Amino acid sequence: MADRSIGDGDTERPPESAGDADDRAVYVISVAAELAGVHPQTLRIYERKGLVQPKRTAGNSRRYSARDVARLRLIQRLTQEQGMNLAGVRAMLEMESELAQMRRRAERLAAELAQQRRRARDALEQMERRNPPSAIVPLSTTRRVRLRLAETPRPATRPPIALGPGQETDHTSIPSRRR
Repeated sequence: MADRSIGDGDTERPPESAGDADDRAVYVISVAAELAGVHPQTLRIYERKGLVQPKRTAGNSRRYSARDVARLRLIQRLTQEQGMNLAGVRAMLEMESELAQMRRRAERLAAELAQQRRRARDALEQMERRNPPSAIVPLSTTRRVRLRLAETPRPATRPPIALGPGQETDHTSIPSRRR
């Protein structure tokens, strides 16, 4: 069946550290079953169904962590109190796992976005230092240049388009400014 338990979050668990007591596999099957309030055979069924994946010792005996026991309690609560079957529990745990992965991805993407924003801000500041705002050509100057270009006579290649009754027929002239 599955090589990992459903809902662990990551596909691979990080190496165990002495400080992470929740992931240290210390409980034998009988103790874990008692802590979770189930029969040891039920734990074996859950393992076969892929709901929990205890660690194994060199002698191949099962060892459960505090996190595994909490998971077993959740499974018990869902099946006994909420009336879910094991397939429903499995589906729910898979969705929780996917949700946890999406949250971690969203956090990574948010951190990456913040980093990209810092880089863009730094690049903008660097460009502003190299090209101070006084080096930018004012918009009014560009308008004057456009007006001068428009005032230069153009060769008439086509006849002007009539705009309608009572209106000028020369569409190429520059409208006069009102002062």
